[in-house]
Amino acid sequence: MIDVQADAAHNRMVVTFVAEPSLAVDAAMAGAAVATERIDLRQHRGEHPRMGATDVVPFVPFADLPMSVCVELAHAFGARLSKELRVPVYYYGDAATRPERRELEKVRRSGFEDLLEHIGDADRAPDEGPAAVHPTAGATAVGARIPLIAYNVNLKTADLQIAKEIARTIRASSGGLPNVKALGFALADRGLVQVSMNLTDYRVTNIWKVFTAIRDEAKRHGVEVDASEIVGTVPLAAAVGVLKDAVHEPAFRMDQILEKRVWTAE
Repeated sequence: MIDVQADAAHNRMVVTFVAEPSLAVDAAMAGAAVATERIDLRQHRGEHPRMGATDVVPFVPFADLPMSVCVELAHAFGARLSKELRVPVYYYGDAATRPERRELEKVRRSGFEDLLEHIGDADRAPDEGPAAVHPTAGATAVGARIPLIAYNVNLKTADLQIAKEIARTIRASSGGLPNVKALGFALADRGLVQVSMNLTDYRVTNIWKVFTAIRDEAKRHGVEVDASEIVGTVPLAAAVGVLKDAVHEPAFRMDQILEKRVWTAE
């Protein structure tokens, strides 16, 4: 396990682990079993959309592992989760079995409460498991995808509408930045609001492009940025992409990273 992050406002935990393919499904099942035992969505509230105690399980290729292996792992995990824990499963990303379910937000929609009412609808039937929501653990989205960057920018205001307007301006579905998904949340305990994002392809739109766009939009609203945060981990290539844009050096190469040169030499 290489990273764990939890946030009280989102009421959500992101756990990142690295495993050999032969062990990955067992490891994910161990985590899902604990979440199913301990989390009751009937009592759970948080700013972040969710439909399951184990809400999303993406299998992400690392090093030279092909995506096809991650798809196989996702399907193996989904089959076990539905059979052993009776949690319905929806496949997304490269693991999707229906083209309309490639995007996670189209799978999760309005979350647990909405799925309770509509899982019996033809277009909401799960890909694995019973057509009934687990009474406390809900349902789980299981996918295979490239590394995604979860990135949040906090604004020095309590006006939630400003965060929502900025999120709408920058997200791809509204004609903003490509490969950016964004929502506006209130951080009531801190008296701030947040633009919360998933950057689904950092090679197209990186953190620096997103940050500067939000900073400029915030200025238009007379608001300053308080801070930003990366949730979970990011690939080194993503950090290099930020460096290229931040220092205006488009020719910057990966082999200009000191550690990269030393590791290669060793």
